[in-house]
Amino acid sequence: MDPVEQQLKIIRRGTVQIILESELKEKIRGSLATSRPLRIKYGADPSAPDIHLGHTVPLRKLREFQELGHVVVFIIGDFTALVGDPSGRPGARRRLSRAEVEENARTYQEQVFKILNREKTEVVYNSSWLSSLQFPDIIELTSKYTVARMLERDDFSQRYQSGRPISILEFLYPLMQGYDSVIVKADVELGGTDQTFNLLVAREIQKGYGQTPQAILTLPLLEGTDGVRKMSKSLGNYIGINEPPRDIFGKIMSISDDLMWRYFDLLSGLSPDEIEEAKRVCGSGTNPIIWKKKLAFEIAERFSSTREAEAAANHFEQVHQKGGIPSDLAEVELADSRVVNGKISSRTLAALLRKAGMVKSGSEAWRKLSEGAVRLNGIKVHCRRPSSPGSESWFDLKIEGNNILSLGKRKFARIIIREENRFERDGGRSV
Repeated sequence: MDPVEQQLKIIRRGTVQIILESELKEKIRGSLATSRPLRIKYGADPSAPDIHLGHTVPLRKLREFQELGHVVVFIIGDFTALVGDPSGRPGARRRLSRAEVEENARTYQEQVFKILNREKTEVVYNSSWLSSLQFPDIIELTSKYTVARMLERDDFSQRYQSGRPISILEFLYPLMQGYDSVIVKADVELGGTDQTFNLLVAREIQKGYGQTPQAILTLPLLEGTDGVRKMSKSLGNYIGINEPPRDIFGKIMSISDDLMWRYFDLLSGLSPDEIEEAKRVCGSGTNPIIWKKKLAFEIAERFSSTREAEAAANHFEQVHQKGGIPSDLAEVELADSRVVNGKISSRTLAALLRKAGMVKSGSEAWRKLSEGAVRLNGIKVHCRRPSSPGSESWFDLKIEGNNILSLGKRKFARIIIREENRFERDGGRSV
């Protein structure tokens, strides 16, 4: 097969659209002829500290480009994050503080190299050039695109027609993203389908600065665990690549059977032919859970290790399929003075949830208790925050026994009751 076609065959897999494929073909041909690797741009605004599986769809495509001999220019949009990408938003995105952006950006580099080849990646921050632009530079940049073209964008058009405000600041976002392409001299840029408008703007901006426009690859958006909306931390339907392997495994096992095949297509290392064969076998009567376990193991192993993925699989089987309790339970201590006539109060339960690390705040603890998501020794606990001491709820506790506190299907802790004086002497904190 022609070397150019060999590369295109790999690049096409999982791609929604290539703009323009004829241009990309010529770029690859030129790269092979001159031994100059193409510069593949990908930008990510650090609007949240964690990278989730949805982000890995373009990251894995970038890794494919690297394996074909090209260089990835990974732009951390620490400056554009201060503005906020309005793509797909019914209103302006909340602007982040400089401190939030810096903290989020710090974790991005650590996480992307779980997928990308560090030796073939240039990591740059767009504040290094955008923050130094003078007003004449901004005037020059804004002259490269028209308001009429900007209003062709669906979300801007809808907001304009409905009378909802659009700030000039939001118009600047796609121009800044396009200017990034000029600075890094991008040959190709990747992005989700929701980024198509911004990617096309970048082509025009490059032309305006006398550069050959970049080719564009748009990639599908991965649905979250709810199977409906795009995976997003703000929507709570995400699977973070830095989460514990057992959480990654458990969340993948919770998705629907139909969504499982979507995840196979976008996340698995299996070839399209292998996935089609798996679908055929599954359709002939094989229990889908067998394939879901294979997927969950593959993803958990990718972001941890074989040993940890095996432990996650064993944990899932023990806890969720056999209804057991994990053997490696975390322990949380409780002073015996908090136990009254073999019972503990709802306030103590809320404090235990926090101390065990099951929730991040007291308000979250009370929310979980009111939802009935907490169990004590397998019995559902359902209560609300007491309005007064007299309205406190109390729950049975084994004074001498194996007391297990659980939240949902994946969080467990063993309650250890200790004498008050020993508890305090050992540095314990009464709950």
